[in-house]
Amino acid sequence: MRKSHPIRRAVLAGAATVSGIVLLLSLKPASDPASASAAGAAPQQTAAAQEAPQGGSGAQRTGTQSVTGDVARTEYGDVQVRLTVSDGRITAAEAVRAPQGGVSGQKSELAVPRLNQEAVTAQSANIDTVSGATYTSGGYKKSLQSALDRMKESGAPSGSSSGAPSGSSSGAPSGSSSSGAAGSGAAQARTVTGETAQTDYGPVQVRITVSDGKITKAEAVQAPQGGLSGQKSELAVPRLNQEAVTAQSANIDTVSGATYTSGGYKKSLQSALDKAGG
Repeated sequence: MRKSHPIRRAVLAGAATVSGIVLLLSLKPASDPASASAAGAAPQQTAAAQEAPQGGSGAQRTGTQSVTGDVARTEYGDVQVRLTVSDGRITAAEAVRAPQGGVSGQKSELAVPRLNQEAVTAQSANIDTVSGATYTSGGYKKSLQSALDRMKESGAPSGSSSGAPSGSSSGAPSGSSSSGAAGSGAAQARTVTGETAQTDYGPVQVRITVSDGKITKAEAVQAPQGGLSGQKSELAVPRLNQEAVTAQSANIDTVSGATYTSGGYKKSLQSALDKAGG
């Protein structure tokens, strides 16, 4: 019996050794550096996947944005147009560059306000050339077209500019809220011509486009012409047109150097407003 004890001890020791080796082998894969690095790679890939949509989100392109066209070279100087766009529509246009100094500067002062207004009204570069400012008008159209092209590339709806009524540049929100019969849009936008106002230098007559009780466009269908009177009309009328739309009344400033034309304009504008119910 005593001789058998060492054998049993040897057997028990060997079994314990084998069990220890088995346990070590079973623990090795969990501590393997390769498996640990593979486990750490998954969160990095997830983080990268979360970052991707942030860089490519197009939701921020809606709303109001500014788009500047290319510089158009003319014989009298550079012309560059900048647009303010809201939900695919031009809400404002301005020439950030235009010929300056001397006669060129005078022509820019005459032409640019008209061109700005035409761009908003037409919602395109298909606008009239201002008489006496052919080169400035041509450069304006080129830069305007490039700004429109960039506007489309930036993700603005391409159909929004073509679907706008030509006389309702400032009345887009009111037109979009209309839910009445098909003829209600025509009833909202109408043209009213004021009485002819006689001045010492010639008659003045104003025509306005009204939409939902607001002036969206103003123009002088008659103004003093020829010689110095004609030059004053060319200088004063664009400013008066712009003031009428801005003020939404006949309470507008007199253009310095064109007192009679300004006075006649105000009278005719007031009569047009009276006819329109304003």
